[in-house]
Amino acid sequence: MKGTLRYRRFTIAISILIAGIFLLTQCMQPESTKTEIAKSPEFLRYAGSEACISCHKNIYDTHIHTAHYLTSRRATEKYIKGSFDFGKNIFAFSKDTIVKMEKRGNFYYQVEYIYGVEKLARRFDIVVGSGVKGQTFLNWGDNQLYQLPITYFTSAAEWSNSPGYPGRAVFSRPITSRCLECHSTYVQKISAPGAEPEEFDSRQMIYGVDCEKCHGPAAEHVEFEKQNPKDTTGKYIINPALLTRQQNLDFCRLCHGGRLNKTTASFAFQVGDTLSNYFSAQTAVNDADNIDVHGNQYGLLAASKCFRMSQMTCNTCHNPHENETGKIELFSQRCISCHRSGHEPLCKLTRKIGSSISQNCIDCHMPVKPSRAIEVFLQGDDAPTPATMRSHYIKIYPDETKKMLALLHKVK
Repeated sequence: MKGTLRYRRFTIAISILIAGIFLLTQCMQPESTKTEIAKSPEFLRYAGSEACISCHKNIYDTHIHTAHYLTSRRATEKYIKGSFDFGKNIFAFSKDTIVKMEKRGNFYYQVEYIYGVEKLARRFDIVVGSGVKGQTFLNWGDNQLYQLPITYFTSAAEWSNSPGYPGRAVFSRPITSRCLECHSTYVQKISAPGAEPEEFDSRQMIYGVDCEKCHGPAAEHVEFEKQNPKDTTGKYIINPALLTRQQNLDFCRLCHGGRLNKTTASFAFQVGDTLSNYFSAQTAVNDADNIDVHGNQYGLLAASKCFRMSQMTCNTCHNPHENETGKIELFSQRCISCHRSGHEPLCKLTRKIGSSISQNCIDCHMPVKPSRAIEVFLQGDDAPTPATMRSHYIKIYPDETKKMLALLHKVK
C-alpha cells in the first residue's frame, strides 16, 4: 500500500515537472517560430487599399477598374469570366479525358473526368488576370499554390488549356513567389529559403497590383494621417512623381522588363529602389524585333527613338489610376502632345490626312502583334492560338501605315 502511494506521488511530481518544463520552453520560444501564427512585421507595414478611401476616394473608385488592380482577386462569380453553363463548361484533352468547370455549392471547381468517371477536383481559389486578354486560376494545396490546367481565353470567349501545358490535365504546376510578385502587392512566404514548392500564408496576402505596390507600404502613413488630419505633406508614403526617371522606370520594369533573375527574396524590391540591386542578368536591349510583345514592354520601349530622344517614362502615356484600355484616341493625343506642329518630328502624314491624324497614331506606330510566349490550344484546334498585344516598340511600320491609309480612303 505504501509502495503504491509513493509511486502515485512520484508520478504526480514527474507530471508537474514535465508541465513546468513545457511552460518554461513555451515562454522561452524564439520569436521566429511564432511567426506562423502571428502576422509578420513585413505584412503589418501594409494598410490595404481600402484604408486609402477616406482621403483618395476618387482615385480608389477608378483604380479598382484597372487591369493592375484586377490582376489577382479571390475566385468569386464576380471575377471569373468563363461560363459554367452546360455545354460551355468543358475542355476535352482527348475523347477519354475532359475537364469540366463546375459550381458546387458556393465554390467553383475544375474537375477531371476519365471515361466519364471523376478522378480529381480542384477549387478555383485565385483568379489571375483582369480578363482583358484572359485569366488563369490558382488552387491552394495546404500552404502551396498550384496553377489549374484550364485557362479562359478572352478573344475567343472560350476555355482553353493553360499556356505551356502538355496535352493532358495537370494540376501540380507550382506557383512561385516571383509569379506572385507581379500579380499581387504582397504575399508572406513561410517556407525556408530554397525549399520548393514554396509555401505562403493565405491570410497575409494583398491581392492585385494595388495602391501600395506603387506608393510603398502605407500603414505608417495612414496612422500618421489619422493623428494629423490637416497635414498635407504626405509623410511615410512615396510619390512616384518625385522619383528620378530611372526609379520610375525600374518599378515598372520589375514586372514589364522581361525575364529577371532575382538575387534577393521576392517582394524585397520596393518602389524607389534600384532594380539592379535585386536582379541580375536583365534582358539586354539589342534586338527589339525579336523581343516578344508579352512581358518586356520596357525592352521594346527602350529601343524606341521616342524613348531615347526624350525623358519619357511609362507614366508619360499611362495613367495607372484609370482604366484606359482601348482608348486609342486618348493615347494618340498623348503622342501629339510631343509630335505637334512646331515640335518636331511631326508625322509626315499630317498634311495628307488632316485632323484624322489626331485620332489614331497608335495602330500605325504601335501595332497589335501576336505573342510567341503566350499561346493556347482552343477546343479542337491542332495549332496554338497566340494572345495578341500592342507592341511598345514605337517606330514606322510601313505595312501598318498602308492599312491605315486604305481604311481612311474607304471611310471617305
